[in-house]
Amino acid sequence: MRDVHIRDEMIRLGQLLKLSGIAEDGTHAKDLLDAGDVAVNGEQEFRRGRQVHPGDHVTVGREEIRVTGA
Repeated sequence: MRDVHIRDEMIRLGQLLKLSGIAEDGTHAKDLLDAGDVAVNGEQEFRRGRQVHPGDHVTVGREEIRVTGA
């Protein structure tokens, strides 16, 4: 697991996937979500606009990230 730090109280899931380097761009993030490869806090997620907050865990395949904040 690795930490990804955000500056604000929340970030959209698609933006987080790009910030973390998991997705190359917005289209790639959408493809990962459409394929059912993304889970937030253990629940499968399909929405790019899902709000993610510090303390949340995002899993994409075998890669897991923890969102940290200020």
